[in-house]
Amino acid sequence: MNKIFLKWVSILLVILSLTACGVRSGDGFTTVTLSGWQSFPAEKELVAQLLKNFEFTHPNIKVKYEIISDQYMDVIKTRLIGDAAPDVFYLDAFEAPLLMDHGVLEPLDNYITTEFNFADFEQSLLKAFKKDGKTYGLPKDFSTLVLFYNKDHFSQANLTVPPKTWKQLREYSKKLTIDTNRDRRPERYGLGIAPELARQYFMIKAFGGRLFDRKGNVAFASRKSLKGLQPIVDQYQNDRSSALPSDVGTNSGSEMFGQGKASMVLEGSWLLLYLQETFPNLEFATAEVPSLGRTKGTMAYTVAYVMNKKAKHKDAAWALISYLTGKEGMEAVAKMAPVLPARKSVLSELGYDRNPLYAPFIKGASYATLWQAGENLPLVRTHFDNQFLSALLGEQSLKSAMKKAQKAANQEIQESRY
Repeated sequence: MNKIFLKWVSILLVILSLTACGVRSGDGFTTVTLSGWQSFPAEKELVAQLLKNFEFTHPNIKVKYEIISDQYMDVIKTRLIGDAAPDVFYLDAFEAPLLMDHGVLEPLDNYITTEFNFADFEQSLLKAFKKDGKTYGLPKDFSTLVLFYNKDHFSQANLTVPPKTWKQLREYSKKLTIDTNRDRRPERYGLGIAPELARQYFMIKAFGGRLFDRKGNVAFASRKSLKGLQPIVDQYQNDRSSALPSDVGTNSGSEMFGQGKASMVLEGSWLLLYLQETFPNLEFATAEVPSLGRTKGTMAYTVAYVMNKKAKHKDAAWALISYLTGKEGMEAVAKMAPVLPARKSVLSELGYDRNPLYAPFIKGASYATLWQAGENLPLVRTHFDNQFLSALLGEQSLKSAMKKAQKAANQEIQESRY
């Protein structure tokens, strides 16, 4: 078994205080355990209400709901090793390959009926939870990256429409940057950037680059990959029209945009709630991510409900999953939460595809790059992020940085195999 998974054995003492999952109580009720995290402030209360509705329609099933607020996947992996994991739990696409590879999830295909309308899901999201023709999870929601832009800043710069290409984006950024003194940082930047693989993966693919080659070796230092990443470095170093959050004293691209220190950012749907609550007077709009090369690109992030393979009452666990990911459950959440439902019918009925702020997110789902690339992605991400930031800051060339990151990642992967 891969060392990435086995390392969690060392913390098995945590499970001593846990109870077994899928318990049938003496009063005839079947108890199903559900674990997740809290993505937004009202999520716990919203899910709790949804579970009450489920219990009302399924009077023989009780749900024990738990929010794991810290080190979520560490806790889940530890419990899986100790046979004390919940029956049903959230699983991010980023983490899914490891659990699918090690056979700890229950395939859901035999439970899915025609009435469930499996085809209603955004098919590009389902790919994240499929392996060897089997479905191991059903996405509950998703987000893609879109371009957020400050309408007042655009008006001041006589810009009337969002940029369609990355070349236009750089031109816009220069016009939007307020740089009155070349000896110090600009007062405002055209673009706020996040130097992370989770945001740059689609840039690597823009000209045919890839994270891994056909043999499974890390390969993001290729000429094609560098061609997609170089515009980010050039804009930061040469144009001086983009900035990191730390350059302007903020902690994130969301904060950078909200405070007006960047006129444009590439962010997900989570920014909508943040702006609504923190900067309600900000005039902004969204657009699809400008194309780099000949094809459109963006990132997609999704989370699914999955079933523990060792769940003792699998029919009850499936009843819960099918309710939460069914049209009724998904629509109830979408009406009250800042999430994009994974069912196309719910997106349409609630008018997301006709809402100017949300439509770019939905359009991007069909061509987005999923934030997923096998069970070694976490260590690849670490090496990439460290070296890419170094290149961005001018400490070394992009080519040199990517070669170092690639070599270190491949070496660590090789060591983990023995």
